[in-house]
Amino acid sequence: ACKAAKAAGVKISCDLNFRKKLWSREEANKTMSELCKYVDVCISNEEDAHDVFGIDAENTDIAGGKLNHEGYKSVARQLADKFGFEKVAITLRSSISANDNDWAALLFDAKKNEYCFSKSYHMHIVDRVGGGDSFGGGLIYSCLNGYSTQDAVEFAVAASCLKHSIEGDY
Repeated sequence: ACKAAKAAGVKISCDLNFRKKLWSREEANKTMSELCKYVDVCISNEEDAHDVFGIDAENTDIAGGKLNHEGYKSVARQLADKFGFEKVAITLRSSISANDNDWAALLFDAKKNEYCFSKSYHMHIVDRVGGGDSFGGGLIYSCLNGYSTQDAVEFAVAASCLKHSIEGDY
């Protein structure tokens, strides 16, 4: 499907979204390394970049809620350099409790060498299911409609925040 889409000039997005109950890190690395050769827009977070490709954000304590923006820029750049991605989105979740999180993202445009961080939202989570998919959908929509890098990441994060407030997987 990726080869056919690429041959037809269709932009391809991929969410790394590693799930250890579905496959091992080695299996994920092997499969995603092949798929990512065709991907234009990569969506990830710091844990998935580490679990799938061994790429880490420096000086970041996920559990402690300390985010290092320079470390995330490095992760985005490493992913883009490794696979030639046009854009890399890194979602940034700081867990305050099971039901309260801060939510933001970085969008890196490799062609422009532009890094844009969204504003951070404090969310009270009603249902987390679909939060990543809504981020991806918002990002795809905003990119297809010609939003600037900053506006695209803002729209994607806002779409995901809204979904976190809705019960069920819609």
